[in-house]
Amino acid sequence: MNKTLKVILLGLIGLVLLLGGFAGGFVAGYMLPFGGPQATAAPITSAPPTLSPDVQTATPQDLQTLFKPFWEAWQIIHQQYVDQPVDDTKLIQGAISGMMESLGDKHSTYMDPQTFKDANAQLAGAYEGIGAYVDTTGDFLTITSPMIGSPAEKAGLQSGDQIIAVDQVDMTGTNPEVVRTKVIGPAGTTVHLTVRRAGESAPLEFDVTRAKITIPSASGKMLDNGIAYVQVTTFGDNTTKELTDTLNTLLAQNPKGLILDLRDNGGGYLQTAVEVVSQFQDNGVVLYEKYGNGTRKSYDVIPGGLATKIPMVVLINEGSASASEITAGALQDYGRAKLVGVVSYGKGSVQNWVPLSNDQGAVRVTIARWLTPKENTIDKKGLTPDVYIQRTPDDRKANRDPQLDAAVQTLLAIFSNQPIPTSMPTPVPTP
Repeated sequence: MNKTLKVILLGLIGLVLLLGGFAGGFVAGYMLPFGGPQATAAPITSAPPTLSPDVQTATPQDLQTLFKPFWEAWQIIHQQYVDQPVDDTKLIQGAISGMMESLGDKHSTYMDPQTFKDANAQLAGAYEGIGAYVDTTGDFLTITSPMIGSPAEKAGLQSGDQIIAVDQVDMTGTNPEVVRTKVIGPAGTTVHLTVRRAGESAPLEFDVTRAKITIPSASGKMLDNGIAYVQVTTFGDNTTKELTDTLNTLLAQNPKGLILDLRDNGGGYLQTAVEVVSQFQDNGVVLYEKYGNGTRKSYDVIPGGLATKIPMVVLINEGSASASEITAGALQDYGRAKLVGVVSYGKGSVQNWVPLSNDQGAVRVTIARWLTPKENTIDKKGLTPDVYIQRTPDDRKANRDPQLDAAVQTLLAIFSNQPIPTSMPTPVPTP
């Protein structure tokens, strides 16, 4: 085996064993294990040992016994596999992928170089694709929300749409993260999507022309009744500045209350979540990180927030995850804001993203779980809103937003010191 390749592989293994890095969030999606039928049984044959002395001595002494079967499998593939030469880079990536999948944690994954690049691009606020937030945790890549003014929205894609084929190729059984990489692509190119939509008897077909997507992570406007509306769509590189700019503009108009919309916000950087909470809460702990050995780390509010006194409501839904849940959970625990919407996603774990050598992507590994200031667990439970109200696919299709309406009504009740109902009926549309 090529000595250089051997050193590279050992370096990759070492990096995976000695993980360290920075905290990341939910970002755009997850990789899930591939499934498939078992191969037809074949007779077992014996073969002479394939582990060469130079490979064995290159493995750290205390790992030689553990890694011996790995190196044997590597040699067998190179010596006996029918289609030669094999792609050594794919073998390495497959080995790391399998190692991460064996943890049984859908958030601990291997990110190939392109996926790692795409994830970072979206947190930086720009990428090329169709412009839609997606969920990659189910059987199919699912649109959670098309971005306003995006190619996805203009083509007619809707929340809940499942992408079942890309460019006429069936995606059944294909990892949704892999499907996502097929949907994004260079600006100006066209992708043909076959979509399954609830309530439709047959699949729908869409041609979407990709574009450069610039994602404003925070924006706002004034609503009626003296209410400021702020939407945060991700927790990325530019979020804090965009949020403070938005707040300065809106607060100059002397609003009586504020709605913070975190719906379909899949998260992002932990530090950004701390900075966002700090704009609305003047003191205290934002969250706790609890590690496997029982120790924990606390993250405190950064003093000097712009909107720490104004009455506020936070909108959440099933697409609010990770950093969104940190933010909403902290503001709910302190009684700083009422939560309106439906139960959030329930992604309360911390991942390190660790770049691997030679631009071979990164591993993302769960290192801790998050707790709210009152030490409530978010992971796999989500946050329960104070006011429960749904927004149905029919509401979206008709451009109705009963959740936003309920948030406004909740603030009006706060202004007048009236009781706040724990749920609100979804309005029935007028015929």
